[in-house]
Amino acid sequence: GACVALGGSAACSRSPTKDTFRLEQVVPNGGHGFDVALFQSVGVHLRGGHQVALVDNGDVFASLVADLGRASSSIDIEMYIWEKGAASDRVSTALIARARAGVACRVLVDAFGSSGFDKDVAPPLTAAGCEVRMFRPLPGPDPAARNHRKVVVIDGTIGFTGGFGIRDNWLGDGIHGWRDSNVRFTGPSVADAQQAFAENWQEAGGALLPESAFPAPAPIAEGAGVTAAFVGSSAAPVITRAERLTQLVIAAATTRLWITNAYFVPSRSILELLKHKAATGVDVRLLVPGSKSDSKPSFAAQQVEYPALIASGIRIWEYTPAMIHTKTMLANDRLSVIGSINLDPLSLNKLEESALVIDDEHIANDLARRFEIDCRNAHEIDR
Repeated sequence: GACVALGGSAACSRSPTKDTFRLEQVVPNGGHGFDVALFQSVGVHLRGGHQVALVDNGDVFASLVADLGRASSSIDIEMYIWEKGAASDRVSTALIARARAGVACRVLVDAFGSSGFDKDVAPPLTAAGCEVRMFRPLPGPDPAARNHRKVVVIDGTIGFTGGFGIRDNWLGDGIHGWRDSNVRFTGPSVADAQQAFAENWQEAGGALLPESAFPAPAPIAEGAGVTAAFVGSSAAPVITRAERLTQLVIAAATTRLWITNAYFVPSRSILELLKHKAATGVDVRLLVPGSKSDSKPSFAAQQVEYPALIASGIRIWEYTPAMIHTKTMLANDRLSVIGSINLDPLSLNKLEESALVIDDEHIANDLARRFEIDCRNAHEIDR
């Protein structure tokens, strides 16, 4: 099997060469056609009426704490990694204040990724009235089947997802401290993020969420706001939504496909699709970790693929200042994906994952600008 790191913790899963699914069909490159393809593949529709903001690196904590401070009814957080430190103190202080003010605070952390949470972080939260649960206590029936989602939902109306954890290496600016990409959003997809939290919360023994956690959506004027969809993925015996979504976005690329990923050990099908796209003239670029990778096995595995990828016309950069933990995809002029999905065997097969799919030119331009800046802080591979 392949061993990869999950934000600092190595774990192993099935071989990346296992090839059980390949999307051979032509996928529309945007608009209603892509929406219909997305719905067939992962069961969600793109909908209008969102406000979306990219929130990079340590800025996610300022944004999150500000929103937590305004919470009036509920705060739901699920995290893979939550460790004691300055980042934890900032989030915990905000949670404790709202819990004491009567806001329902529910916190779900993964038993593997947040192994010290019960002892180091939970006591003051529970003392203030937060309900805290551990997802799939170890050893468990399948120790590799973890909750890697990063989802925060506030009052059922504000959502966050991305690559971040609540640990101090996420506090920096992406040069000093880990480089990561996250998204804050409002609109109809927040209910889907809330559902993703709810199903994991329920599995961990939590009660069904109250109706107030799913407020009636605000009416949307035709064409208003940003078009987006929240996708949750869970482990599957053959093919996950994470794999389907990744292949779908690659297949939809006709002009540009820029991918940043923290652990680039994808399925054979994804590798072949990437090479096919480059061979047909799509501008395919990959930005992956350099020597600051927190997973030496993943770093070594990604490098094995370089010669064949470069020969097909793909350009590859290794990020040099710090670990790059971002998981984003940018296709054509409008389509972006930001979430927790790593292109590795665990993420594509075993883990609970989350992503926001966005169909919007301004967000795509914003993501492209960030990608270009990151490449200036990276070394292009030319072999």
